[in-house]
Amino acid sequence: MKRLAILSTHPIQYNAPLFRMIAAEPDMVLKVFYSKITKEVRFDKDFGQVVTWDIPLTEGYDHASYEASTKAGLTDMLGAMDGFRPDAVLVFGWNFPGHFATMRHFKGRVPVWFRGDSTLLDPMPFWKRWVRRAWLNYVCWHIDKAFYVGQANLRYFRWCGLQESQLVYAPHAVDNDFFMANDAERTATALEIRKKLGISKTAVVFLFVGKLEAKKQPLELAQAFLDTVQENPEKDAHLVVIGSGALEGELNAKSLDSQCIHLVGFKNQSEMPIWYRVGDVLCLPSRGPSETWGLAVNEAMACGCRAIVSDRVGCAEDLAKPGIENFMVAFDQVLSWKFAMESVHASQKNRLKPIAVIGDFTIEKFVVSIKQSLYHA
Repeated sequence: MKRLAILSTHPIQYNAPLFRMIAAEPDMVLKVFYSKITKEVRFDKDFGQVVTWDIPLTEGYDHASYEASTKAGLTDMLGAMDGFRPDAVLVFGWNFPGHFATMRHFKGRVPVWFRGDSTLLDPMPFWKRWVRRAWLNYVCWHIDKAFYVGQANLRYFRWCGLQESQLVYAPHAVDNDFFMANDAERTATALEIRKKLGISKTAVVFLFVGKLEAKKQPLELAQAFLDTVQENPEKDAHLVVIGSGALEGELNAKSLDSQCIHLVGFKNQSEMPIWYRVGDVLCLPSRGPSETWGLAVNEAMACGCRAIVSDRVGCAEDLAKPGIENFMVAFDQVLSWKFAMESVHASQKNRLKPIAVIGDFTIEKFVVSIKQSLYHA
Protein backbone atom coordinates (compact mmCIF):
# COMPACT_ATOMS: atom_id res chain seq x y z
CA MET A 1 0.00 0.00 0.00
CA LYS A 2 1.56 3.29 -1.16
CA ARG A 3 0.78 6.68 0.33
CA LEU A 4 0.61 9.79 -1.86
CA ALA A 5 0.38 13.38 -0.59
CA ILE A 6 -0.79 16.01 -3.08
CA LEU A 7 -0.30 19.74 -2.53
CA SER A 8 -2.61 22.10 -4.41
CA THR A 9 -3.87 25.61 -3.73
CA HIS A 10 -7.60 24.99 -3.29
CA PRO A 11 -10.41 22.77 -4.61
CA ILE A 12 -10.52 23.13 -8.42
CA GLN A 13 -13.21 21.67 -10.67
CA TYR A 14 -10.66 20.09 -13.00
CA ASN A 15 -8.73 18.31 -10.25
CA ALA A 16 -11.58 16.87 -8.17
CA PRO A 17 -12.31 13.93 -10.53
CA LEU A 18 -8.60 13.05 -10.58
CA PHE A 19 -8.36 13.06 -6.80
CA ARG A 20 -11.46 10.88 -6.46
CA MET A 21 -10.08 8.40 -8.98
CA ILE A 22 -6.74 8.14 -7.15
CA ALA A 23 -8.50 7.74 -3.81
CA ALA A 24 -10.56 4.87 -5.24
CA GLU A 25 -7.44 2.86 -6.10
CA PRO A 26 -7.32 -0.13 -3.70
CA ASP A 27 -3.54 -0.10 -3.36
CA MET A 28 -3.08 3.64 -2.77
CA VAL A 29 -3.81 6.01 0.12
CA LEU A 30 -4.28 9.64 -0.88
CA LYS A 31 -4.46 12.85 1.11
CA VAL A 32 -4.74 16.26 -0.55
CA PHE A 33 -3.33 19.25 1.26
CA TYR A 34 -4.65 22.67 0.23
CA SER A 35 -2.41 25.67 0.83
CA LYS A 36 -5.26 28.19 0.85
CA ILE A 37 -8.41 28.42 2.91
CA THR A 38 -11.85 29.33 1.59
CA LYS A 39 -11.72 33.05 2.33
CA GLU A 40 -8.61 33.39 0.15
CA VAL A 41 -10.22 32.04 -3.02
CA ARG A 42 -13.92 32.88 -2.73
CA PHE A 43 -13.88 35.94 -5.03
CA ASP A 44 -12.64 35.50 -8.60
CA LYS A 45 -11.30 38.89 -9.68
CA ASP A 46 -11.19 37.95 -13.38
CA PHE A 47 -14.82 36.79 -13.52
CA GLY A 48 -15.62 39.80 -11.32
CA GLN A 49 -17.80 37.81 -8.95
CA VAL A 50 -17.93 35.20 -6.22
CA VAL A 51 -17.77 31.80 -7.94
CA THR A 52 -19.27 28.79 -6.20
CA TRP A 53 -19.05 25.71 -8.41
CA ASP A 54 -22.21 23.60 -8.50
CA ILE A 55 -20.43 20.24 -8.69
CA PRO A 56 -18.78 18.49 -5.71
CA LEU A 57 -15.13 19.49 -5.38
CA THR A 58 -14.15 17.91 -2.06
CA GLU A 59 -16.13 14.67 -1.98
CA GLY A 60 -14.59 11.23 -2.33
CA TYR A 61 -11.08 11.89 -1.07
CA ASP A 62 -9.31 12.90 2.15
CA HIS A 63 -8.21 16.53 2.32
CA ALA A 64 -7.30 19.39 4.64
CA SER A 65 -6.81 23.15 4.12
CA TYR A 66 -4.17 25.45 5.58
CA GLU A 67 -3.31 29.13 5.35
CA ALA A 68 0.22 28.47 4.11
CA SER A 69 0.80 32.15 3.37
CA THR A 70 1.32 32.57 7.13
CA LYS A 71 4.22 31.10 9.09
CA ALA A 72 1.90 29.28 11.50
CA GLY A 73 -0.22 27.88 8.67
CA LEU A 74 2.83 26.64 6.76
CA THR A 75 4.25 25.02 9.89
CA ASP A 76 0.96 23.25 10.54
CA MET A 77 0.70 22.06 6.94
CA LEU A 78 4.23 20.66 6.80
CA GLY A 79 3.72 18.97 10.16
CA ALA A 80 0.53 17.34 8.90
CA MET A 81 2.25 16.20 5.71
CA ASP A 82 5.08 14.67 7.73
CA GLY A 83 2.51 12.93 9.92
CA PHE A 84 0.87 11.43 6.86
CA ARG A 85 4.17 9.63 6.06
CA PRO A 86 3.91 9.84 2.26
CA ASP A 87 5.86 7.65 -0.16
CA ALA A 88 5.84 10.61 -2.57
CA VAL A 89 4.70 14.24 -2.54
CA LEU A 90 3.07 15.61 -5.70
CA VAL A 91 3.12 19.42 -5.85
CA PHE A 92 0.81 21.29 -8.23
CA GLY A 93 2.67 24.48 -9.13
CA TRP A 94 5.67 25.90 -7.24
CA ASN A 95 4.96 29.63 -7.30
CA PHE A 96 2.28 29.71 -4.59
CA PRO A 97 2.72 30.45 -0.88
CA GLY A 98 4.09 27.35 0.80
CA HIS A 99 4.64 25.25 -2.33
CA PHE A 100 8.34 25.80 -2.92
CA ALA A 101 8.89 25.59 0.84
CA THR A 102 7.24 22.16 0.73
CA MET A 103 9.52 21.06 -2.11
CA ARG A 104 12.59 22.18 -0.15
CA HIS A 105 11.27 20.50 3.00
CA PHE A 106 10.92 17.06 1.38
CA LYS A 107 13.89 17.21 -1.00
CA GLY A 108 16.17 14.24 -0.32
CA ARG A 109 13.75 12.73 2.21
CA VAL A 110 10.71 11.79 0.12
CA PRO A 111 10.45 11.80 -3.71
CA VAL A 112 9.16 15.20 -4.83
CA TRP A 113 6.93 15.06 -7.89
CA PHE A 114 5.65 18.06 -9.79
CA ARG A 115 2.66 18.96 -11.94
CA GLY A 116 2.58 22.22 -13.87
CA ASP A 117 1.56 23.25 -17.39
CA SER A 118 3.83 26.24 -18.09
CA THR A 119 5.22 26.79 -21.59
CA LEU A 120 7.69 29.02 -23.41
CA LEU A 121 5.02 30.42 -25.75
CA ASP A 122 4.95 33.89 -24.19
CA PRO A 123 7.82 36.07 -25.46
CA MET A 124 10.09 37.93 -23.08
CA PRO A 125 13.34 39.94 -23.33
CA PHE A 126 16.56 37.93 -23.49
CA TRP A 127 17.81 39.13 -20.11
CA LYS A 128 14.54 38.25 -18.40
CA ARG A 129 14.47 34.86 -20.08
CA TRP A 130 18.04 34.18 -18.89
CA VAL A 131 17.22 35.14 -15.29
CA ARG A 132 14.05 33.07 -15.39
CA ARG A 133 15.87 30.02 -16.67
CA ALA A 134 18.59 30.29 -14.02
CA TRP A 135 15.98 30.49 -11.27
CA LEU A 136 13.87 27.65 -12.68
CA ASN A 137 16.95 25.45 -12.92
CA TYR A 138 17.28 25.92 -9.16
CA VAL A 139 13.58 25.22 -8.59
CA CYS A 140 13.73 22.06 -10.70
CA TRP A 141 16.74 20.80 -8.78
CA HIS A 142 14.18 20.07 -6.04
CA ILE A 143 12.05 17.92 -8.40
CA ASP A 144 12.58 14.20 -8.77
CA LYS A 145 9.86 13.62 -11.36
CA ALA A 146 7.62 15.92 -13.42
CA PHE A 147 4.36 14.93 -15.13
CA TYR A 148 4.13 16.91 -18.38
CA VAL A 149 0.78 17.67 -20.00
CA GLY A 150 1.70 18.13 -23.66
CA GLN A 151 4.46 19.01 -26.12
CA ALA A 152 4.84 22.70 -25.26
CA ASN A 153 5.01 21.82 -21.57
CA LEU A 154 7.58 19.09 -22.28
CA ARG A 155 9.88 21.59 -24.00
CA TYR A 156 9.51 23.90 -21.01
CA PHE A 157 10.60 21.22 -18.51
CA ARG A 158 13.60 20.31 -20.68
CA TRP A 159 14.52 24.01 -20.86
CA CYS A 160 14.31 24.16 -17.06
CA GLY A 161 16.96 21.47 -16.80
CA LEU A 162 14.98 18.28 -16.17
CA GLN A 163 16.29 15.10 -17.79
CA GLU A 164 14.30 12.65 -19.90
CA SER A 165 14.40 10.09 -17.09
CA GLN A 166 12.58 12.58 -14.85
CA LEU A 167 9.75 13.30 -17.30
CA VAL A 168 6.52 11.30 -17.44
CA TYR A 169 3.66 11.96 -19.86
CA ALA A 170 0.30 12.54 -18.16
CA PRO A 171 -1.92 14.44 -20.62
CA HIS A 172 -4.06 17.34 -19.50
CA ALA A 173 -7.60 16.05 -19.29
CA VAL A 174 -11.07 16.70 -17.95
CA ASP A 175 -13.72 14.26 -16.79
CA ASN A 176 -14.69 13.15 -20.30
CA ASP A 177 -17.45 10.87 -19.03
CA PHE A 178 -19.16 13.82 -17.33
CA PHE A 179 -19.26 15.82 -20.57
CA MET A 180 -20.18 12.89 -22.84
CA ALA A 181 -23.00 11.54 -20.68
CA ASN A 182 -26.72 11.92 -21.54
CA ASP A 183 -25.93 13.10 -25.05
CA ALA A 184 -29.45 12.81 -26.48
CA GLU A 185 -31.08 14.59 -23.54
CA ARG A 186 -28.50 17.36 -23.45
CA THR A 187 -28.65 17.82 -27.23
CA ALA A 188 -32.43 18.24 -27.05
CA THR A 189 -32.03 20.89 -24.34
CA ALA A 190 -29.35 22.62 -26.40
CA LEU A 191 -31.70 22.79 -29.39
CA GLU A 192 -34.32 24.43 -27.19
CA ILE A 193 -31.75 27.03 -26.12
CA ARG A 194 -30.90 27.64 -29.76
CA LYS A 195 -34.55 28.20 -30.50
CA LYS A 196 -34.88 30.73 -27.66
CA LEU A 197 -31.82 32.59 -28.95
CA GLY A 198 -33.20 32.66 -32.50
CA ILE A 199 -30.61 30.21 -33.86
CA SER A 200 -31.73 27.62 -36.39
CA LYS A 201 -30.89 23.92 -36.14
CA THR A 202 -28.70 24.15 -39.24
CA ALA A 203 -26.75 27.26 -38.25
CA VAL A 204 -23.05 26.99 -37.43
CA VAL A 205 -22.51 28.28 -33.91
CA PHE A 206 -19.11 29.49 -32.74
CA LEU A 207 -18.52 29.57 -28.99
CA PHE A 208 -16.32 31.67 -26.76
CA VAL A 209 -16.05 30.26 -23.24
CA GLY A 210 -14.05 31.96 -20.51
CA LYS A 211 -13.22 35.14 -18.69
CA LEU A 212 -13.84 38.29 -20.70
CA GLU A 213 -10.33 39.71 -20.35
CA ALA A 214 -7.87 41.26 -22.77
CA LYS A 215 -5.47 38.31 -22.97
CA LYS A 216 -8.24 36.04 -24.29
CA GLN A 217 -9.12 38.57 -27.04
CA PRO A 218 -12.93 38.28 -27.02
CA LEU A 219 -13.32 41.73 -28.63
CA GLU A 220 -11.01 40.80 -31.49
CA LEU A 221 -12.85 37.51 -31.96
CA ALA A 222 -16.21 39.28 -32.08
CA GLN A 223 -14.88 41.71 -34.70
CA ALA A 224 -13.47 38.89 -36.83
CA PHE A 225 -16.82 37.10 -36.61
CA LEU A 226 -18.75 40.26 -37.57
CA ASP A 227 -16.44 40.85 -40.54
CA THR A 228 -16.96 37.25 -41.67
CA VAL A 229 -20.75 37.49 -41.44
CA GLN A 230 -20.86 40.86 -43.18
CA GLU A 231 -18.75 39.56 -46.05
CA ASN A 232 -20.85 36.39 -46.32
CA PRO A 233 -24.40 37.43 -45.38
CA GLU A 234 -25.87 34.25 -46.90
CA LYS A 235 -24.14 32.06 -44.31
CA ASP A 236 -26.16 31.17 -41.25
CA ALA A 237 -23.66 31.67 -38.42
CA HIS A 238 -23.79 32.84 -34.80
CA LEU A 239 -21.33 33.58 -32.00
CA VAL A 240 -22.34 32.67 -28.43
CA VAL A 241 -20.22 34.22 -25.67
CA ILE A 242 -20.25 32.40 -22.34
CA GLY A 243 -18.53 34.15 -19.45
CA SER A 244 -18.13 37.43 -17.61
CA GLY A 245 -15.35 39.84 -16.81
CA ALA A 246 -13.88 43.30 -17.32
CA LEU A 247 -14.62 43.50 -21.07
CA GLU A 248 -18.28 42.57 -20.79
CA GLY A 249 -19.49 46.15 -21.32
CA GLU A 250 -17.32 46.72 -24.39
CA LEU A 251 -18.30 43.40 -25.88
CA ASN A 252 -21.97 44.14 -25.33
CA ALA A 253 -21.59 47.51 -27.07
CA LYS A 254 -19.78 45.91 -30.03
CA SER A 255 -22.50 43.30 -30.50
CA LEU A 256 -25.49 45.56 -29.79
CA ASP A 257 -26.55 45.95 -33.42
CA SER A 258 -25.97 42.32 -34.35
CA GLN A 259 -28.59 39.58 -34.21
CA CYS A 260 -25.82 36.97 -34.55
CA ILE A 261 -23.85 37.56 -31.34
CA HIS A 262 -25.34 36.36 -28.07
CA LEU A 263 -23.87 37.20 -24.66
CA VAL A 264 -25.30 34.73 -22.17
CA GLY A 265 -23.13 35.44 -19.12
CA PHE A 266 -21.40 33.10 -16.70
CA LYS A 267 -22.55 29.47 -16.69
CA ASN A 268 -21.69 27.03 -13.95
CA GLN A 269 -20.01 23.69 -14.51
CA SER A 270 -23.13 21.52 -14.49
CA GLU A 271 -24.60 23.61 -17.33
CA MET A 272 -21.56 23.53 -19.61
CA PRO A 273 -22.18 20.12 -21.27
CA ILE A 274 -25.43 21.58 -22.60
CA TRP A 275 -23.90 24.87 -23.71
CA TYR A 276 -21.09 23.12 -25.57
CA ARG A 277 -23.83 21.27 -27.46
CA VAL A 278 -25.43 24.60 -28.35
CA GLY A 279 -22.26 25.30 -30.28
CA ASP A 280 -20.35 23.60 -33.08
CA VAL A 281 -16.92 25.25 -32.81
CA LEU A 282 -15.08 26.53 -29.75
CA CYS A 283 -12.89 29.59 -30.36
CA LEU A 284 -9.92 30.29 -28.07
CA PRO A 285 -7.95 33.13 -29.71
CA SER A 286 -5.82 34.04 -26.68
CA ARG A 287 -2.64 36.06 -27.04
CA GLY A 288 -1.47 35.28 -23.49
CA PRO A 289 0.31 35.67 -21.26
CA SER A 290 -0.17 32.30 -19.61
CA GLU A 291 -2.87 30.50 -21.55
CA THR A 292 -0.89 27.47 -20.54
CA TRP A 293 -3.29 24.83 -21.88
CA GLY A 294 -6.97 25.72 -22.36
CA LEU A 295 -9.03 22.94 -20.78
CA ALA A 296 -12.18 24.39 -22.33
CA VAL A 297 -10.94 22.82 -25.57
CA ASN A 298 -10.94 19.38 -23.93
CA GLU A 299 -14.44 19.99 -22.57
CA ALA A 300 -15.81 21.18 -25.90
CA MET A 301 -14.29 18.30 -27.87
CA ALA A 302 -15.76 15.79 -25.40
CA CYS A 303 -19.15 17.29 -26.29
CA GLY A 304 -18.54 17.01 -30.03
CA CYS A 305 -17.26 20.49 -30.84
CA ARG A 306 -14.39 21.36 -33.12
CA ALA A 307 -11.97 24.11 -32.10
CA ILE A 308 -10.13 27.14 -33.45
CA VAL A 309 -7.15 27.79 -31.17
CA SER A 310 -4.42 30.41 -31.30
CA ASP A 311 -0.74 29.50 -31.41
CA ARG A 312 -0.28 31.08 -27.97
CA VAL A 313 -2.48 28.43 -26.33
CA GLY A 314 -0.62 25.51 -24.76
CA CYS A 315 -2.90 22.78 -26.13
CA ALA A 316 -2.75 23.93 -29.75
CA GLU A 317 0.15 21.69 -30.72
CA ASP A 318 -1.59 18.63 -29.24
CA LEU A 319 -5.26 19.25 -30.03
CA ALA A 320 -5.04 21.21 -33.30
CA LYS A 321 -2.30 19.19 -35.00
CA PRO A 322 -2.62 17.85 -38.60
CA GLY A 323 -5.18 15.08 -38.90
CA ILE A 324 -7.56 16.63 -36.36
CA GLU A 325 -10.41 18.76 -37.67
CA ASN A 326 -9.38 21.71 -35.53
CA PHE A 327 -7.52 24.85 -36.59
CA MET A 328 -4.45 26.49 -35.08
CA VAL A 329 -4.32 30.18 -36.01
CA ALA A 330 -1.79 32.95 -35.42
CA PHE A 331 -2.86 34.91 -32.35
CA ASP A 332 -2.29 38.28 -34.04
CA GLN A 333 -3.61 37.61 -37.56
CA VAL A 334 -7.32 38.30 -37.65
CA LEU A 335 -7.47 37.31 -41.31
CA SER A 336 -6.45 33.78 -40.36
CA TRP A 337 -9.31 33.68 -37.83
CA LYS A 338 -11.76 34.66 -40.56
CA PHE A 339 -10.32 32.02 -42.89
CA ALA A 340 -10.66 29.37 -40.20
CA MET A 341 -14.27 30.38 -39.48
CA GLU A 342 -15.13 30.27 -43.17
CA SER A 343 -13.42 26.89 -43.63
CA VAL A 344 -15.20 25.41 -40.62
CA HIS A 345 -18.52 26.76 -41.81
CA ALA A 346 -18.02 25.25 -45.26
CA SER A 347 -17.11 21.80 -43.94
CA GLN A 348 -19.33 21.60 -40.87
CA LYS A 349 -22.17 19.55 -42.33
CA ASN A 350 -19.97 16.61 -43.34
CA ARG A 351 -17.42 16.54 -40.53
CA LEU A 352 -16.87 13.86 -37.92
CA LYS A 353 -17.19 14.60 -34.22
CA PRO A 354 -13.76 14.72 -32.51
CA ILE A 355 -14.80 12.59 -29.53
CA ALA A 356 -12.45 9.78 -30.57
CA VAL A 357 -9.52 12.21 -30.45
CA ILE A 358 -10.22 13.48 -26.94
CA GLY A 359 -10.37 9.86 -25.80
CA ASP A 360 -6.55 9.95 -25.82
CA PHE A 361 -6.61 12.73 -23.20
CA THR A 362 -8.03 11.11 -20.09
CA ILE A 363 -7.69 11.37 -16.33
CA GLU A 364 -7.14 7.61 -16.24
CA LYS A 365 -3.81 8.05 -18.02
CA PHE A 366 -2.59 10.39 -15.26
CA VAL A 367 -3.62 7.85 -12.62
CA VAL A 368 -1.74 5.10 -14.47
CA SER A 369 1.37 7.31 -14.66
CA ILE A 370 1.18 7.97 -10.92
CA LYS A 371 0.77 4.27 -10.05
CA GLN A 372 3.64 3.25 -12.28
CA SER A 373 5.84 5.91 -10.72
CA LEU A 374 4.92 4.81 -7.20
CA TYR A 375 5.41 1.09 -7.73
CA HIS A 376 8.31 1.12 -10.20
CA ALA A 377 10.46 3.92 -8.82
